[in-house]
Amino acid sequence: MRDGNKMAKDIKDRESYRKAIYSGTFDPITNGHLDIISRAANIFDEVIIAVAKSERKGPMFSHEQRVQFAHVATQHLTNVRVEGFDTLLVDLATQLNVNTIIRGLRAVSDFEFELQMGYANASINDKIETLYLMPTLENAFVSSTIVREIIRFDGKFQHLVPKEVLKCM
Repeated sequence: MRDGNKMAKDIKDRESYRKAIYSGTFDPITNGHLDIISRAANIFDEVIIAVAKSERKGPMFSHEQRVQFAHVATQHLTNVRVEGFDTLLVDLATQLNVNTIIRGLRAVSDFEFELQMGYANASINDKIETLYLMPTLENAFVSSTIVREIIRFDGKFQHLVPKEVLKCM
């Protein structure tokens, strides 16, 4: 007969692996982000979109706006929820009982940075796993940085962000 505490811990551990966090500043959320979120939602029972406050980055949109953008962009995905945060991602993951962090990779240049972050997160919490997903080729070039630059120069960016987000902008 198994120890009741051990069984409860095993169940909790299994539940934590059925959830994942996808974090970023999402300034703004793009079709590339939505591509990764949709893929993750097909893999996990629950995906938490963690919108970082990131004041040091000087975002174009307020934290509240970016959280709202993520909400409206993902409202059609029933197993996705949005959380704002201003802590270490691994601390948020622990708080929410999540062991998997989702990261998107568009190019080899992304991989080096993301690999370092994955190792850093695992060094803080060895239960954390990082899963890297690639967007479709159609969205491989899309980044918030590119969208912000196009917006700054009053260019055409509407095809790069979810149409629900355009209504909020």
